[in-house]
Amino acid sequence: MSSGVSRKVDQLGRVVLPAELRKQLEIRVGDLIEISVEEQRIILEKVAQRCVFCGATAPDTELREFENKLVCVPCVERLTASGA
Repeated sequence: MSSGVSRKVDQLGRVVLPAELRKQLEIRVGDLIEISVEEQRIILEKVAQRCVFCGATAPDTELREFENKLVCVPCVERLTASGA
C-alpha cells in the first residue's frame, strides 16, 4: 500500500506519520509501533494491545489499565473473585 506521501527525517531520526494515515490505521497517541526491516524496506506495524494475563486483544475484549499494564475484563473479574 503506497500513500504517495514523503516525509523528511529530522535530526533525531523522527518521521511524522500523516494524520490521514494514522486515522486510516487507527493509530492513536500512546500506541506502540513495531519497527522491522525486510530486505531494503522499513516496516512499521501497529502492535495489538493485549491483556498481560491471558493475551486477549482489543477490540475483541475490553481492556482496562492497571499500573501501566492492560488487563481484560474477564481477568479482572477472576482476580476480584479470588480475593487478589
